[in-house]
Amino acid sequence: MSRALSKTIPFSSLPLIPAACVSPGRPTASIRQAWDGAPKRHSSHSPLSSSQTTRKKVTIPTLQAMHKRNDPITMITAHDFPSAHVADQAGMDMVLVGDSLAMVALGMDDTSEVLLEEMILHCRSVARGAKAAFIVGDLPMGSYEISPEQALGSAIKMVKEGRVHAIKLEGGAEMVPAISKITTAGIPVLAHIGLTPQRQNALGGFRVQGKSTSGALRLLADAVAVQEAGAFAVVLEAVPAEVATLVTKKLRIPTIGIGAGNGCSGQVLVQVDMSGNFPPGRFLPKFVKKYGDVWSEAKRAIEQYRVEVKDGSYPAPEHTYPMPKEAYTEFERVVEGQ
Repeated sequence: MSRALSKTIPFSSLPLIPAACVSPGRPTASIRQAWDGAPKRHSSHSPLSSSQTTRKKVTIPTLQAMHKRNDPITMITAHDFPSAHVADQAGMDMVLVGDSLAMVALGMDDTSEVLLEEMILHCRSVARGAKAAFIVGDLPMGSYEISPEQALGSAIKMVKEGRVHAIKLEGGAEMVPAISKITTAGIPVLAHIGLTPQRQNALGGFRVQGKSTSGALRLLADAVAVQEAGAFAVVLEAVPAEVATLVTKKLRIPTIGIGAGNGCSGQVLVQVDMSGNFPPGRFLPKFVKKYGDVWSEAKRAIEQYRVEVKDGSYPAPEHTYPMPKEAYTEFERVVEGQ
């Protein structure tokens, strides 16, 4: 900026520039003063406010009280700040940072690919968005099966670095030592039995579990085992509804069903599935109810944006920032006169 321009145009009419962008010798004090006195605005990159909740924080005692009075527990997955924020604002009791994010957020083929470090990153993002819900983080395959000590180490990292309130791991009686180790250290565990996706290869794919008498008895034995090991609740996935109902009656802890009928103490679904945030033709499990069509609405909005950019109707005058006419006239005079 020339000396002539700095004398002619008052700083109050110039665009505000961070002082760090101004070279030595320039009038940085005036710019700082103008910056400090300007009204503060949030940009499009500012985080959404997630603190505007009037709900009380959901805790383990909250969930136990709900179970005692037969109040169904609502649970949904989230994988980042926006999905956690909307789940929390919608009143979900629990938010699960499920390893399903491997597919729905990271584009992987199955849950076995996701790493503990990746899960922790997503857990931190979810924790910033869900301020009232009880947050559970999934321990991914390979982070807890080797030994109870490995399981405890992974759980501690998930809580300390991921900022979750509890962890979830898959497996029944065989995971009792790990569950006991983790819960003894003061970290709540949500168990997961029935169809365990991390073990799909051993199960022969995504198959309904507990359909035979012996299978149902194994399911009940697993449920009792994880309960006695200290799990505060257990997910029952893809089991006959009548089996899940009877197992629920035999337990002291809540059951969270997914493809297990409405006789469970609560329900969980993958948010991307139930909200319809996927293209047409994608396969959905039988138990998923599509409550929305987020994909179509997002696609419609983006297509309209593309059209308006192409035809010049966006941005319109109301989407731009004004400049005093006299300031621009002087700016134009100086620039054109160079």
